[in-house]
Amino acid sequence: MRYFLDTEFNGFGGELISLALVPEYGDQEFYTSLPLPDKIHSWVERNVIPYLRFVPPGVDHQLSRVEAAQYIETYLANDPDPVIVADWPDDLGYFCHLLVMSPANMITINGLRLELINAAGFSASVNSKTPHNALHDARALKDFCMS
Repeated sequence: MRYFLDTEFNGFGGELISLALVPEYGDQEFYTSLPLPDKIHSWVERNVIPYLRFVPPGVDHQLSRVEAAQYIETYLANDPDPVIVADWPDDLGYFCHLLVMSPANMITINGLRLELINAAGFSASVNSKTPHNALHDARALKDFCMS
């Protein structure tokens, strides 16, 4: 199955702040926010942080980095061929980095494929119900790809 990915991070190259996966079928969405860095980029402070927790209560998981990795492991455990779809390379990079829990230790996963799409005409800022919230942006990406 395809899972549409979005992340929020602390400015260019900064720490991961939140990550969401929205499945192609069903309503079992994945969302986690991670501990905030001590210093937050000013743009992120204005445009991301105020909307960080704008997700349904049952989906809102604030986890440590290791807990978030384990949560992804559990979330994808029953899918023999997950495909992670993103419209931006950094999203895939942050996702892959999260799979590694420590040196020489990554989550158990049956394998996965990554797909970077050309989303010309798509803008999460325009199409998302709550721009700069990873879950809402991933939902908007799914809607764009499925229509």
